Amino acid sequence: MSAVALDRPVKVDEATILGKATRPALVILPFLILFLAAPSLPGWMTTVPKAWAIPFIDWTNTLIDHLREDMMFGLFSFRDLTRWVADLITWPLALVEGLLVSGFPDVGVPAMPWVMTAGLFGVLGWFLRDWRLGALAAAGVAYMAVFGKWELSMITLSVVLVAAPIAGMIGFLAGILAVKKPWFEAAIVPILNVLQSLPHFSYLIPIAVFIGVGHKAGAIATVIFAIPPMARLTILGLKGVAEEIREAGRMAGCTRFQMLWMVEVPAARQALLVGVNQVIMQCLAMVVIASFVGARGLGHDLLFRLQSLKIGQALESGVAIVLMAIVLDQLSRAAAEKQPSHAKTSGIWIARFPFLSAGIAVVGISLFLAAITPYASVWPAELTLSTAPLWDGLVDWVMLYFFDPLQYFRDAMLLYVLIPVRSLFQQIPWTAMLALVAMAGWMLGGLRLAAIVSGFVLFIAFAGFWERSLITAYMVAVAVVLCILIGLPIGIWASKTERRAEMAKLWCDTFQTFPSFIYLIPVIMLFKVGDVAAIAAIIIYAMIPIIRYTVFGLRNVPQHIVEAGITSGCTKRQLLWNIRMPLAFPEIMLGINQTIMFALFMVIIAAFIGTKDIGQEIFRALTFNDAGKGLVLGLCVAFMGLTADKLITAWSAERKSRLGLA
Repeated sequence: MSAVALDRPVKVDEATILGKATRPALVILPFLILFLAAPSLPGWMTTVPKAWAIPFIDWTNTLIDHLREDMMFGLFSFRDLTRWVADLITWPLALVEGLLVSGFPDVGVPAMPWVMTAGLFGVLGWFLRDWRLGALAAAGVAYMAVFGKWELSMITLSVVLVAAPIAGMIGFLAGILAVKKPWFEAAIVPILNVLQSLPHFSYLIPIAVFIGVGHKAGAIATVIFAIPPMARLTILGLKGVAEEIREAGRMAGCTRFQMLWMVEVPAARQALLVGVNQVIMQCLAMVVIASFVGARGLGHDLLFRLQSLKIGQALESGVAIVLMAIVLDQLSRAAAEKQPSHAKTSGIWIARFPFLSAGIAVVGISLFLAAITPYASVWPAELTLSTAPLWDGLVDWVMLYFFDPLQYFRDAMLLYVLIPVRSLFQQIPWTAMLALVAMAGWMLGGLRLAAIVSGFVLFIAFAGFWERSLITAYMVAVAVVLCILIGLPIGIWASKTERRAEMAKLWCDTFQTFPSFIYLIPVIMLFKVGDVAAIAAIIIYAMIPIIRYTVFGLRNVPQHIVEAGITSGCTKRQLLWNIRMPLAFPEIMLGINQTIMFALFMVIIAAFIGTKDIGQEIFRALTFNDAGKGLVLGLCVAFMGLTADKLITAWSAERKSRLGLA
């Protein structure tokens, strides 16, 4: 039973049906011919000859060396400019760190007592939503003091509090300029696409080259990494302002400046605040990874514990990072959801400004307590609690009772799944992959899309990293297939009732707040290092979008179509597979698209626990400060993701148009 037929009759002749049926065959046929004929093909058609490799790395390093050594702007060089910009961030970093953790010894001013910080976070949560969020925020901050992670946590929080406003403002201004100047939008959107597809580590290498290694280098990398989502959501928000609102502004006589700041920006408030939420979460994710270039804080501590295989202590730092992520995420989400309200104009001052009064009370009480007892200022070391023994005991228990089953599972996965699939991928000729994406692009979007995706594949092939890219593709493919096999049934189950959907959304929101590095801890504990552990981490991290989009797609099938199916006598199974799934499939494919992007991000991070793909090469480039190699490798990963993104997005748009949902 066709979903569309329930809505309106559609006349389709045999030629149309035959054309639609043969399209997948036309896409796959050239690939299969080249793949099966690989043993008899000339060598240049299976593996790119070294003589054909284009020296992208040398060109990039030459440009970087020119910028670093020779590029002059009058009395100063490009490198002097980057160092000066980096020095600018040192002042706000020192100010915020002084307030939160180190104090100002030169003037004899101590840092804020931990009870004051926890109390102010509680008041902020209360103001943004309710007392429950206030209690969560205060408890999360208090945990960092009580469990001995205060200094590290406050250093990490300082970077986020400095980097997020800077990144948000740059992204906001770039988005405004893109909306107002079409030429700038045409130039910046492809750059944003590439920046959002680059792996985290690709940001670190040029930062280390031009700025050096250290805490401020990590802060600069965090700022750059967090700009694209704010710019994108600013463009989306301002373009989404209803024309009626703009017309009302024109009728009121607004100038262009007033139209922007008094009409369009307030109307786009929701999207802009969602952008702020994304900036904060991106900053927290990057500040952990920035420990590779010397950023201090929880990320550095977690990295050290993981390298030493001190799983219990690593989990303790991981819990602190997760709590910080949850608190910041919930506060920023509450800010996005909070509606403007008018302040009271009558009554006593405390009643008119209850939250400001509560904040002043917290400051006063905290200073009083800190004056009479040092416990209110700095949590004493002798009273510090630790969960590390608990986690170490859990690891020992798992190894004692589950070591043999886990070993059997890991060995079976390697022998019967991963190694055969990897061998299969390594046999794919580059011409076969080029033919596959070119045909898919031509069928879905014409010659333009075919040229774009073919260019991405050709860049990877001629950059000299085809074999490594195939290993990355194998790991992503296995992880994405497993994500679909696990996440799709979960999404279908969760979509059946509102309560299940809300529960699934809560779990997805929670797990999506975790910085990606956190997922390495449990897989190392269970599977040690290797491909099985890496793919397990990818699955945990990348399964979120497929569940979220499956629930969204199935819950948003037009109700009149579902009711028509029920009237026609469809069973629940028929409603699901013949009506709801076909109509939700474009949304599910977008979820798979996001799953692929998440898997590509995580596969690079998973190289930290022992893989032999592009991620390992990026780690080597970071170790040897090879900026050219790091950027080219990052572009290879970005182009893999963009190829899948453009093809899936084009297919989803075509499918929605065919179903009348566009």
